[in-house]
Amino acid sequence: MPVTDITKDLDNRTLTLTARFAAPAQRLWDLYADPRQIEQVWGPPTYPATFVQHELTPGSQTRYYMTSPEGEKFCGLWDITSTDEPHGFTFIDSFADADFQPVGEMPSTEATVCFTADGDETVMTWTSVYASAHDMQKVLDMGMEEGARQATNQIDDFLARHPAA
Repeated sequence: MPVTDITKDLDNRTLTLTARFAAPAQRLWDLYADPRQIEQVWGPPTYPATFVQHELTPGSQTRYYMTSPEGEKFCGLWDITSTDEPHGFTFIDSFADADFQPVGEMPSTEATVCFTADGDETVMTWTSVYASAHDMQKVLDMGMEEGARQATNQIDDFLARHPAA
């Protein structure tokens, strides 16, 4: 399993997921940069993702939805703030309505994804910073930790089936 740690720090409003992959940083960057690849691993396995707009460039917006087993769609937005290929990217992650407009009463987070080479492997560190401890607790209560673990743990199988982008 790629996830090696999930650290929750309510005092600092941060949730940090650390994972290790037997792939170079560029391969992980390519997975996250390609909408057809990332939709294969984004979200829990029972909530497949569809990316309708995605480009890892500063100022761009990613729009996607996950579909529940019952067919309900849950939409999300990423406002990409910076990129450093193949080392990582930052973005504002928000819940969205069916028209891909932010849902104001739902928390958004500032997310930083880093890919760090470690020999033949890459360590991915995903840090989310919330506006308040209450916002962070809200997403934790919704199952964010387990969903992130399930999604990230799909990456190894995907990379084994698709070793090159």
